[in-house]
Amino acid sequence: MPLRPEIALATKLYFSQEGEARHARPAIRVALAGMIVGVMVMILTICIVVGFKQTITQKVAGFGAHIQLVSFDNNNTYDMQPIEVSDSLLQRLTAYPHVTQAAPFITKPGMLKTDSAFQGIVLKGTDYWDFFARNIIEGVIPAKPNEVLLSRSMAQQLQLAVGDAVNAYYVDENDVRARRYVISGLYDTGFGQFDELFVVTPLRDARRLQGWDENTYSGVEILVDEIRYLDETADRIYFATVNHLDENGYNVYYVQTLKEQNPAIFAWLDLLDMNVVVIIILMLLVAGFNIVSGLIILILDGVQLIGTLKALGADNRFVRRIFLTQAALLIGKGILWGNIIGLGLAAIQYFSHLVPLEAATYYVSYVPIAFDWLWIVILNILTIFVSLLILLLPSMIVTQISPAKVMHFE
Repeated sequence: MPLRPEIALATKLYFSQEGEARHARPAIRVALAGMIVGVMVMILTICIVVGFKQTITQKVAGFGAHIQLVSFDNNNTYDMQPIEVSDSLLQRLTAYPHVTQAAPFITKPGMLKTDSAFQGIVLKGTDYWDFFARNIIEGVIPAKPNEVLLSRSMAQQLQLAVGDAVNAYYVDENDVRARRYVISGLYDTGFGQFDELFVVTPLRDARRLQGWDENTYSGVEILVDEIRYLDETADRIYFATVNHLDENGYNVYYVQTLKEQNPAIFAWLDLLDMNVVVIIILMLLVAGFNIVSGLIILILDGVQLIGTLKALGADNRFVRRIFLTQAALLIGKGILWGNIIGLGLAAIQYFSHLVPLEAATYYVSYVPIAFDWLWIVILNILTIFVSLLILLLPSMIVTQISPAKVMHFE
């Protein structure tokens, strides 16, 4: 199918070296470079912010899951009222859409003490080690009785190493209980807020410490397959369990999400979304300004062509389409190279972790990258739409050019 005449002419002019005067080429290149930089910055912004949100969310969920089912009487501390958890309850929880895991856990606040230092801790009992196995840096996952996993930062503060023994103390209302643990391994998530708090042990040891029977736990940790389904899944579980007593008929269930447990962290992540919106708006304005400059240069450089075409009978719409097509080709080239460079830099950081960060401040030791292809496609479509929309007004310059004046000038 042959191209429309104006599109064919615009394409020939764009790809022809004679189509641009020598003095116009540098200005066109500047406009193209601005477009490329704008698209590249927007691509990197999305990849970095989505990477931050996914990485931080995964780390927070690793310590406390996406959703917790606990006793309604818990006092927002780690010393929770126990609930009875049966196999049938776990099966019902895992049957909900988007739930990938429902596992019981036990937590108990306490203190580790050596001859020269002490550290407040939360002992966590679990039998699901995927998260800690990914972050273990030395030693092995606890397997024997009274073995624990410590964070590297906690071990450094207490001057402990893998294989060392350490005393732990737990305070109840009328009693202080002591335990002696052996450090089987060290983990490091880079999340100091939690690394300096949690000591992890098998579920059986935590249950023995609490003196609970086999079906009694602090709660159930629930993981979902995608964070966007978190609130929806939490609501379903809440309405299915609200005002329901546990298996023994003593405690009412209560549902809490990781956002409710860590509001400051997720408020910070929400601020990142605002930063993304501001950056994208600014980059779209910059890219639009550059492409408008390029169109005006193309029009001014093609004044003689415009006069000739009008003298031959071409109307304003025909001539406008020629220059809008040229500008669209310029936009396409800028978006293509912006994507290639932006995604290329993101891929380099994704695989090499070349750009470091201060883990104590940002919770990660390098700039995290995640490729959200849906948002990247939306960004490209939005860039094309906004750029072409901005071009409509300056393209009206064509209507002001008179063939008689052009010919007289020539």
